[in-house]
Amino acid sequence: MICAIFAAKIMEKRLLSLLFIVLSLCWGMEVRALPAQEAHTFTLVLDAGHGGKDPGALGKSGKEKNINLAVALAVGKLVEDNMKDVKVVYTRKTDVFVELDERANIANKAKADLFVSIHTNALPNKKQGVGSETYTLGMHRAADNLAVAKRENEAIMLENDYENRYEGFDPKSAESYIIFEFMQDKNMEQSVKLATLIQQQFRSAGRVDKGVHQAGFLVLRATSMPSCLIELGYITTASEENYLTSTRGVNELAMSIYQAIKKYKANQK
Repeated sequence: MICAIFAAKIMEKRLLSLLFIVLSLCWGMEVRALPAQEAHTFTLVLDAGHGGKDPGALGKSGKEKNINLAVALAVGKLVEDNMKDVKVVYTRKTDVFVELDERANIANKAKADLFVSIHTNALPNKKQGVGSETYTLGMHRAADNLAVAKRENEAIMLENDYENRYEGFDPKSAESYIIFEFMQDKNMEQSVKLATLIQQQFRSAGRVDKGVHQAGFLVLRATSMPSCLIELGYITTASEENYLTSTRGVNELAMSIYQAIKKYKANQK
């Protein structure tokens, strides 16, 4: 019994001595916090449709490429000024021609979380149209959707060797769009959510809501993230052209898109 008590006393002293040594070492050591895990940077790619030698749709005095760029830059500034945790990447910031597949490449290389392509609508034969609509990649639910996709996709005809680059795709041929009937877009649900939010904001700003649609846009086909294509309004309708080319119109449209992006991102948390 006495031996056991004596052994315990020795062990207690050894533990105290060891603790003293450890504390002494720690006292002289620089305390360093473990590096925090780097937070993911939310990346938004804004794509101003057309540009350079490709003017897009034409009004009496306005050009689609200029409207698209003005709105894209305005959206980007709102995001940069108010959403400091978002990185904005532009497919173009000036009046230059950017090929459709390169626009998608820019987004994919940036590992973007969202891709928003901004366009302006038009109607043939002096037909009148009013309002804004947003498209996601998918099947053509109506002939009008196909017509819009054909017009926007014709930009590839200004590219060199487009027949080989796009594997024989003919933007004017309905048969070429059959591929979109079979495509399974893993980002479809999120793309539709974003498109729906954009249309809600347009409606709140007083725009005629032309709805969310699906169509075969080449610029959306190769993107690997949720994406949508916006048709801001009809440049071939006089009242719409006046609005689209005005400072007020650009600011209101940009604010609607910005608010939708802000709500979309908040819902991802």
